[in-house]
Amino acid sequence: MKRLVLAATASVLAFAATSAFAQEASDAADNGDIIVTATRSDTLLSKTPVAVTAVTGDQLRSAGITNPTALAESVPNLSIIRGNGLQITIRGVTSTDGTEKGDPSAAFMLDGIYIARPQVQEVSFFDVRQVEVLRGPQGTLYGRNTTAGLVNVMANRPNYDGVSGSADLGYGSHKALQGTAAVNLPVGENLAFRAAVNVDERDSYLIEGTGVTRSFDKFKKNLSMRLSAAARWEGGELLVRGDYTKFTGVVFNTPSVTNAFQFPAAAGIPGANALDVTPIYIGNSRTSPQLRTVNSPVTADLSRNNNTWGIMADLRQDIGPITVNYLGSYREFTRREGGVTVRNLGATALPITFNGDYWQQSHEVRFSTNGDGPLKAQAGLYYFQEQSGIALYLFGLISATPGTTGFVFGFPQNPTKAKSYAGFAQGTYSLTPELRLTAGIRYSKDDKSRIGFTVTCTTTACNLPTDTKQTNNAARKFSATTWRVGLDYDLNDQSLLYATVSTGYKAGGFNDGCVPAEFAACNVVRTAAALYYDPEKLTSYELGLKTRFLDGAVRLNLSAFHYDYTNLQLSQIIVCTPAGGLCQNTTNAAAAKVDGVELETTIQPSDNDKFDLGINYLKARYASYSPSGTFGVGAIVSGVVQTAAGTKVVDFSGRQLDRSPTWTVSAGYTHTFDLGNSGSIDAGVRTRVSDSYRLAALAQLIQFRQPGYTKTDLTVTYNAPEKRWYVQGFAKNLENNVVVTTATAGANGTIQLDDPRTFGVRAGFKF
Repeated sequence: MKRLVLAATASVLAFAATSAFAQEASDAADNGDIIVTATRSDTLLSKTPVAVTAVTGDQLRSAGITNPTALAESVPNLSIIRGNGLQITIRGVTSTDGTEKGDPSAAFMLDGIYIARPQVQEVSFFDVRQVEVLRGPQGTLYGRNTTAGLVNVMANRPNYDGVSGSADLGYGSHKALQGTAAVNLPVGENLAFRAAVNVDERDSYLIEGTGVTRSFDKFKKNLSMRLSAAARWEGGELLVRGDYTKFTGVVFNTPSVTNAFQFPAAAGIPGANALDVTPIYIGNSRTSPQLRTVNSPVTADLSRNNNTWGIMADLRQDIGPITVNYLGSYREFTRREGGVTVRNLGATALPITFNGDYWQQSHEVRFSTNGDGPLKAQAGLYYFQEQSGIALYLFGLISATPGTTGFVFGFPQNPTKAKSYAGFAQGTYSLTPELRLTAGIRYSKDDKSRIGFTVTCTTTACNLPTDTKQTNNAARKFSATTWRVGLDYDLNDQSLLYATVSTGYKAGGFNDGCVPAEFAACNVVRTAAALYYDPEKLTSYELGLKTRFLDGAVRLNLSAFHYDYTNLQLSQIIVCTPAGGLCQNTTNAAAAKVDGVELETTIQPSDNDKFDLGINYLKARYASYSPSGTFGVGAIVSGVVQTAAGTKVVDFSGRQLDRSPTWTVSAGYTHTFDLGNSGSIDAGVRTRVSDSYRLAALAQLIQFRQPGYTKTDLTVTYNAPEKRWYVQGFAKNLENNVVVTTATAGANGTIQLDDPRTFGVRAGFKF
């Protein structure tokens, strides 16, 4: 690590020295800089001492980024994949628990409002002003569940300048349809409204093979609406926004693991059930359609009928030298889904139903200085509450015969509650005009509880004498103090050097079962050590440079970082009942370490040519972790009941963390053909090269290896004069590389896949 920091420091100083020779003071905003809110106030991206990438709405449109899963094309060391909702990984830090009791390691926000459930995070980017991705722990200003960082999606605000609007429509492969319309309507000089609507739909990327009798289409068919109102007065402004999204379509997205991997036998245990083996990737010998074909007997209902809505308010009022901000929201989410779980090496597909109702509220009051003095400070109080009731049932898992005990195996949990309280303060003091010191602190307290059951029953009513209900009652309180200390220094008018030490925290939680001393009705006895797991904490050390030179033609961001990660929370599927039912179990890994270097640069040698390049090095590994697993008697492989059983302890120390390729490189070039009074044509190409990465299947104590790959995108856009309207053609993933994003092992192993090659056209206008 010392060598890494020394090398990065030398690079920073070398770039800074080079940039000092050809710079002239200029207004950064006039040179295309971006305003960001990473420090909870408006600052120029080039002067913000945080590792943040901001993508504007126009840049999203130009790159064809229509939802969060495509953000990795433009953001270093970011992965957003579809699992049980969205799973966000930043610099190797992630969470696999998307259940009602789970918390992410990277927060997803809409206009600064934390969105708790990952199942509602894959929203279309419509009428979006900007998306900001903050890398590294944000435990001071943003709080819990930002151990890895955060993604903040910011919609366009109403403006008071006049009537305006826009419309965009796109159509592509797999019958993908994206349509957005927005209108801005001011009423006088101090009141304005904005409305936007979006349609987002496409067919499934999976192919219906032998045994499938249910259609996989439409994979999604979503309708979203947003209405905003803004009012201003002397010294203050209020934004009120309501939104609604209806999610319909098909939930199934998991082919059998055997589409992409083969499993050697080990320790007398055959094939996919072997412990601590290295699965053999066979995807490079198969075509994209072969990887995406499902041959399991999928006959159950696959429909999704979910909806979510929310309302938020953002109030700002200047009171002398202090500005008071209030940010509050209330949201609900209704989840109604059918589906299947693929088992027995794809030979079986058991029906699933899921019903869930969730609500959340959050409130924050923040006070900040607004003067021109050397001290800029802010302090505030935060409250968050979430509650849910869910019922997940699997049919035929323990007994395949309807009407027999064990035909229904499920998890009715109601209610699951979470409350979070926090107080925070952060200040930046200018020691000299060029040198600033930042210090911040936050105290967080979390209360979490659940009342529920694991049931083995005849019907979902679960009321017969032979039915069993195993209690899942738990309650715990967690707390932590997170902090941040940093220095940033203006090497010159266009170069910022910064160094920070910051911490992040994610609350602990609980598994299935209960402790008799805590609940009198406990009938699934677990020790407190087995039932509960501890908070995870991360300390980050980062050094960075942001600079521009050659009259702003070259922009460069460089950062080096080291993470000390303790009590890393890891989840796996285990046998949780004597009858053979399965449940998720989370434990704390001892420790992990992450080292990395990120370089981003854009070069614009002329008004018509733009290059961008990103090079990222990441060494994310377990420092010490020894999971243990048991191959259970009665497991089924290819229809044969296995009677062998074994236990094995494996040392994961030094192994790579999930979704953490050592090297990733992205490069793009855009050329503008100026057509004079007839408009212009932008032709762009972008490619992303990824090293191999690992995916852990802890139940079998193994790691899958997804080999390295490339993906290349093309866009050609005609812009009318003054960009009043445009027409764009695009092709994404020209190589048609379909890569594995999640994988589970065992006879019930499945995979999920990234998007195949897609292409299409878009058009839009504004007024």
